[in-house]
Amino acid sequence: MSIVVTGATGQLGKFVIEGLLEKVPADQITAVVRDTEKAAGFAARGVKIAVADYNAPETFDGLFSAGDKVLLISGNEFDKGRVQQHKVVLDAAKEAGVALFAYTSALGSLTAALADDHKGTEAAIHESGVPYVLLRNGWYNENYTEQLAPVLQYNAVTQAAGEGRVASAARADYAAAAVAVLTGEGHENKTYELSGDTAWSFAEYAAELSKQTGKEIVYNAVSVEAFQGILTGAGLPEPFAAILAGVDASVEKGELAGTSGDLSRLTGRPTTPIADSIAAALKA
Repeated sequence: MSIVVTGATGQLGKFVIEGLLEKVPADQITAVVRDTEKAAGFAARGVKIAVADYNAPETFDGLFSAGDKVLLISGNEFDKGRVQQHKVVLDAAKEAGVALFAYTSALGSLTAALADDHKGTEAAIHESGVPYVLLRNGWYNENYTEQLAPVLQYNAVTQAAGEGRVASAARADYAAAAVAVLTGEGHENKTYELSGDTAWSFAEYAAELSKQTGKEIVYNAVSVEAFQGILTGAGLPEPFAAILAGVDASVEKGELAGTSGDLSRLTGRPTTPIADSIAAALKA
């Protein structure tokens, strides 16, 4: 039996593998990657490496074994039919008879277009009959703290979220929840709504940035259309800019503000406050 993690060298996957290494022997972990060079560090520590690509179904032939626990980390190629990509992994897992199929989804409250592929994948998982767990991840602190350069350049946080609030958490928090599910028992056929313990507004986010930088940073609330234009002007492809702007519209409606407590219950600790992620980003 192995614990198999797809997208293992990605931003979330790396945290999951590190967390698993603290809980189980390395030879019980399989990291599924597209580039073996990126996984060299894990291989050196005894993690099994498998090369496979969501866009090449044949690469998943024989990759899973009966009794495996699998974590499908959702793909990030928004223009390549993510539901079909995910079904490639799901079909291989079903054929092998895996013990658990975990999927990183989106919050059930999210109506933005970003959630469509996740809903389609969840439907396929239910239809497949495999034992599953849905990890409905909320927004990451790093979605904002890794984009501080323009904020600090213009002394403004520009979003289209109005007075909406975001109950975000750090990537490491969501990874720890996945590790808890993959190494624990009793999670079959359950759905977890994962979010931070505390919801914050962008005005509060700007105030925290001001406090930590000593600069006067304001929150500049704009329309969804204006925000989409700003994103495309910064070089983002128009479809992706529309998706991100749509998330802000959902934030304004309160769809990312829920604090279910599932995340801190799974990990056994409080989630990482946005202030801590800001501090880490500024230090970096």
